[in-house]
Amino acid sequence: MRKKHLLILFLFVALGFSLLPRTKAFSSDRPTTGVWVTVFAPEKILYSKENTDHMIEICRKTGIDHIYLQIYRANKAYYDSDIADRKPFLEMKAAAGCDPVQYIIDRAKKNSIEVHAWVNLLSLAKNENAGILKKYGKGILTLDQHGDPSFVSNPPDNFIREDQIFLEPGDWRVREYLVAITEEIASKYPGLAGLHLDYIRYPVAVPYAPGSRFNDPAISYGYSDVNIKKCIKFTGLNIKSANLSRENYQKWDDWRRDQVTGLLQVISENIRRLTPSMKISCAVAPSVPRAYLVSFQDWTKWLSRGLADHIVTMNYTDDTRLMTLNAHSASRPELKDNVYIGVGAYLLKESPDMIEEQLRVLYDLAPGGIVIFSYDEIAESKKLQDFMEKSTKSRSRQLSSTGS
Repeated sequence: MRKKHLLILFLFVALGFSLLPRTKAFSSDRPTTGVWVTVFAPEKILYSKENTDHMIEICRKTGIDHIYLQIYRANKAYYDSDIADRKPFLEMKAAAGCDPVQYIIDRAKKNSIEVHAWVNLLSLAKNENAGILKKYGKGILTLDQHGDPSFVSNPPDNFIREDQIFLEPGDWRVREYLVAITEEIASKYPGLAGLHLDYIRYPVAVPYAPGSRFNDPAISYGYSDVNIKKCIKFTGLNIKSANLSRENYQKWDDWRRDQVTGLLQVISENIRRLTPSMKISCAVAPSVPRAYLVSFQDWTKWLSRGLADHIVTMNYTDDTRLMTLNAHSASRPELKDNVYIGVGAYLLKESPDMIEEQLRVLYDLAPGGIVIFSYDEIAESKKLQDFMEKSTKSRSRQLSSTGS
């Protein structure tokens, strides 16, 4: 009788598992495949309907189902904006004869391709005449511990800087402005599948400082007057005069991580209130330690708290072994479907076989998604297009044979 009861229990549990939704852990479902499309694409995607149609056809053939379309960069709008410098958009609209962003969204939708608005948040590139700077002044820039901004014309040392102007994520004026930008994009283009937030981090300089304990001789950022005063108000810590203890260093690093997370939170909550169906994704540093300690991107928290739907690691390297190690370390089991791996095809133009090798590694790993930087390299390489098309068809046949 006991064996009969155990058998019934086993069959009940087995039936329950068979009724659960099938996830990537139990099926041969292929990862989502995406591509970044820059405003500098040689084919001038945003300036021509014909070039857009050609891009959509390449995406359809190669199995690309996510387009990350750059529409805001250096405080310049490549979309119909009433906030940022709209000159680039007007030039595109005149060339294309329509709103090119809306045209891409419409054409992609007809081919079951999602379009995500790619937004460069805290970087102004080298735009020293950015409207946000004219509005608020240079007090909104993040500074290093010596009081210098991230872009220095004549650096006083040999550190390798990013050579870009970065805003301070902890400054309320920066947050207010960027919330307005993302809200405008979501409102004007409701057909977008998502917002892709790039440069949502502090700048870095080489050599890296893995936390403020190692600031000497390295450089790190977050030392603007506004951010320091805010830290004093909410934590009591004045990093410029505090005892240099491990506890205070940790408190300061946690504070800077919280400023980046706070920026994401206010954008995410606002967008979800306005457009609940819109997905939020973020581009992050390629390894967990570098993201957490250097860029101050606590992305595992972002995913676990639902502030982002997925992240894309910028796993750009011509060292396939390193790419593989980074990809495995980022693909945490509990978050695997929310972790997409970026491939730096632009670095591998002269080594097309290496691009294919890295893609094979990722196809086997099966993360939540794979995103290629950038569309230019795919458009220029018939060999890569053929490889991706064959891989897509092969994986489709596997799905059919397994009944997934």
